[in-house]
Amino acid sequence: MKYVLPFLLLLFISIANPAAAVLPDEIMSDPALEQRARAISRQLRCLVCQGEDIDESAAGLARDLRLLVRERLRAGDGDAEVLAFIQARYGDYVLMKPPVKPATYLLWSTPALVLLGGLLILFRRLRFKPAEGG
Repeated sequence: MKYVLPFLLLLFISIANPAAAVLPDEIMSDPALEQRARAISRQLRCLVCQGEDIDESAAGLARDLRLLVRERLRAGDGDAEVLAFIQARYGDYVLMKPPVKPATYLLWSTPALVLLGGLLILFRRLRFKPAEGG
């Protein structure tokens, strides 16, 4: 019984602190380039998982994108050039923070529209509530 608390604490820490999905064979030998690759990877969305960046995702497509980022960095591309290359190939949705432009207005406005819709429904329900105890 005395080992239960440390076990649960260790389990909680391992769940609360997700490890990056970068595999050892992906890591670049130059620490500066690897740090840049990891920073860029955190800006790119996994197109399979959609809620994770490619640095955290274990999906095959995320691995392919991580390798592509590293390949472009080895070729001498700057961070912005790597992001632009991948954005041109996969579209704005691949970015964790897509640009605000006409093609992404719906994407950016959806949370506000859902909130307004919920408030409208709540308002209507409260407004048309029948009187009690007549």
